[in-house]
Amino acid sequence: MKVLLINGSSREYGCTYTALKEVADSLEKNGIDTEIIFIGNEPIRDCIGCGYCKKNKCGCVFKDDIVNEVIEKAKSADGFVFGSPVYYAHPSGRLLSFMDRLFYAGSENFAFKPAAAVVSARRAGTSASLDAIIKHFTINKMPVISSNYWNMVHGSCPEDVKKDLEGLQIMRGLGDNMAWILKCIKAGKEAGIGCPKTEDKIWTNFIR
Repeated sequence: MKVLLINGSSREYGCTYTALKEVADSLEKNGIDTEIIFIGNEPIRDCIGCGYCKKNKCGCVFKDDIVNEVIEKAKSADGFVFGSPVYYAHPSGRLLSFMDRLFYAGSENFAFKPAAAVVSARRAGTSASLDAIIKHFTINKMPVISSNYWNMVHGSCPEDVKKDLEGLQIMRGLGDNMAWILKCIKAGKEAGIGCPKTEDKIWTNFIR
């Protein structure tokens, strides 16, 4: 089993990475393979709603960033952790653009697989940022993994995060809980319990 951990910070080895690494170490101790993916610090295009991905079934129309690469990796992954710094009480705009396209073009590679959000902040805005990330999971039938508190660490630099003992404990607990859920899902499949069958989507709006 393998979990992909997505680093949505502009700093490859900053506070967000420090939190994700703690989660990854916990997963590895539980026998789960991990890969931390840095989405880069260059601008990432937003989704333009062109519908190319749905019509052609070949990923996002934009091929100049990491989105399609991660969609492919997601096919064989069993779980996901998305991490971001907090900017103005929301996740990194780069990560949100990345996730919008990732989930719209590759939703079938994520459905029914457990996921978690992790955020790092100097001080505040963490709860709102977690909420924005988690919405991608809940619209796509993904179990959301928690720890013993909201999945956040605090600090202005990695050295600060390493002093946030409660935050690091939260990350380790998240890794333990993710590993437990993955093993439960595997055991269920071996016992003949598969993913639930879903109805075709019914689209409505509020104009009658």
